[in-house]
Amino acid sequence: MKIHDAPSFPNPFRVRVVLAEKALASQVEFVKVDLPAAEHKQAAFLAMNPTGTVPVLELDDGTFISECTAITEYLDNLDGEPTLTGRTARQKAMIHMMQKRAESELIDAVGIYFHHATTGLGDRVLPYKSPEWAARTEWGRMHRDKALQGMRYFDKVLQSQPYVAGDAFSMADITVLGGLMFAGYENIIPVPEEYTALLAWKNRMYERPSVKNPA
Repeated sequence: MKIHDAPSFPNPFRVRVVLAEKALASQVEFVKVDLPAAEHKQAAFLAMNPTGTVPVLELDDGTFISECTAITEYLDNLDGEPTLTGRTARQKAMIHMMQKRAESELIDAVGIYFHHATTGLGDRVLPYKSPEWAARTEWGRMHRDKALQGMRYFDKVLQSQPYVAGDAFSMADITVLGGLMFAGYENIIPVPEEYTALLAWKNRMYERPSVKNPA
C-alpha cells in the first residue's frame, strides 16, 4: 500500500495515527505531496483524487481511496478486529455520529477559516481557488466562530465521558485531535482556557503512543 500525503498536516496526521494504532506503518510506503507548491492541484494527483486533497490511500491493485473516514474504515477492518470504527451496531452508530460532528463542527470549520481568512497555503495555491475566493474572507471568519462553538460542544461532551464517542478511543477522537492541531497552527484559533475538559483530554491524548509517535 501507498499513502500519498503531506507529513505534519492535519488530515494526514489522522491517518498516520490510525496506522500507528493498527501497527500497519511497516506495510505502507509514504509518498510526499508538496501542498504549498500546489502539487495536489495538478493532473497527476487529480487522477487519483478529483477533490485534490490529501491523504490518498493507494492499494496494491491500483485502487485509490480518499477521505479520512473511508481510509480509516478500510485500515481498521483489514484484520477483522475493528478498534477505531466500532464493533457493535451501537458503537458504530455513536462513532460515526461523533465523527460527522467532529468534521462539520470543528476540523472543516477550521479549514475554511484557514483557507479563506488567512494566507492559507500561500500564493502558489491561490490560482486554484474559485474566482470568488477573495470576496469570501468574511465568510471564512464566520467559521472561526463555528470552530469555537465546536470546541465548546466537545468540551461539554468530555465533561461526562472519557472519549469523544463514549468509553473507548475511536476515529472521532482522532478527528477532534486533527481539528485542534489545525487550530493550533500558528495559533490561528486558540482553545479557550475555560474549556478545561477539552484541554485535559487533549493533553491525555498526546500521551497516547500512536498520537505521540504517529506513523
